[in-house]
Amino acid sequence: MKSKRTLLERILLRIKKSKDNSFILRDFNDFTEQYDYDQVLRALRILVKNGTLIKIGRGIYTKTRTFNNGFVAPNDTIGNLAEEALQKFGVKTDKSTYWQEYNAGLSTQIPTGRVIAVNKRIRRNIGFNGFNVSFEQINGKYKNRWYNASTARV
Repeated sequence: MKSKRTLLERILLRIKKSKDNSFILRDFNDFTEQYDYDQVLRALRILVKNGTLIKIGRGIYTKTRTFNNGFVAPNDTIGNLAEEALQKFGVKTDKSTYWQEYNAGLSTQIPTGRVIAVNKRIRRNIGFNGFNVSFEQINGKYKNRWYNASTARV
C-alpha cells in the first residue's frame, strides 16, 4: 500500500530533488490538478516561513542555505537566480555590457552580476535583502548600449 503524502511534503520533495535553484509558480502547476491553487500558495508560504525557500520576487522562490549564525540566504547569487527564473518565463538573458567590457579588458571594475541583459521589457522586481537586479535591454531603443567591439568605450 502506497503511503499518502501531504501537499507540503510533495512540494518539499520536488524542491529537494530539483537541480534548479529558483522556482516559479508554473513549476508547481501539476499540483493544481489534485489540489486547489490557494493550497499550493499556502504550502509555499509555509516553506518560506520555515526557511526552506526565500521569496525573491512575485511568484519567484529560491532554495536557501543557513549559516552558523542562523542567517538564511539564497543558495546562489541574486543575479544567477534572477537569470534562471527569467529563462523559465521565456526571457532570453545574457551578460550585461559591464561583463562584456570587463571580459574584453576595457574595464578594470569587476561587475556585481546584478545587471542582466534581457531581450524584452521586464516589469518585475527581483531581489533579496535590499539587493535588486537591474535589467538592460539588448534590442530596441537600447541597442547601442549592447557591447560591440567597434563602439566599445575605451
